[in-house]
Amino acid sequence: MQNVSATLAALVGSRLCHDLISPIGAIQNGLELIALSGADQSSPEMALIQESCDSAAARIRFFRVAFGAPGETQMMSRREVSAILSGVTKGGRLKAEWVAGEDQSRPEVQLCFLAFQCCESALPMGGTVRIENDAAGWTVRASGTRINGDRVYWDHINGAAPLETPPADKVHFALLPILAAARGRQLLATLTGDSITLKIA
Repeated sequence: MQNVSATLAALVGSRLCHDLISPIGAIQNGLELIALSGADQSSPEMALIQESCDSAAARIRFFRVAFGAPGETQMMSRREVSAILSGVTKGGRLKAEWVAGEDQSRPEVQLCFLAFQCCESALPMGGTVRIENDAAGWTVRASGTRINGDRVYWDHINGAAPLETPPADKVHFALLPILAAARGRQLLATLTGDSITLKIA
């Protein structure tokens, strides 16, 4: 059975993302209208506004999947998932590769996005996170010049240690095991000096 607190948190996440995406979308539409009016779009100020707006919209789309309440029958295409990951990593030091070929259910993508965030937290200098699947489940592989693998969080992922209430920027480490267990999935993380392999089976 789904954890009640996790369910409520997901509903709150969905509500926040839903309410925030509308005004950000309006700003994007406004910028498009300014461009169509023939106004100069080359100024650093306008470029900064556009970049910031695009980044905020990409993050909200990502958070809506990772932390929102997923429809059990809702499917996401490879193109849609790749676009979200591309948007959330654009201009940064982290690269995301989504290599699942077919459409995936949103609950499955949610687990992968949370796993992606766990890997992102461990790559302070950037790197690559590759997400793929086969008959056995999902494999999320992260590589970079430096892995900051805080054992407290990764031991919790592996079920080897409880986790006290984490700081907000590490909440995905607490949520991923809860959702995986609720869906009958098992997690296994392996860390080395320059890589992480996180399996969802």
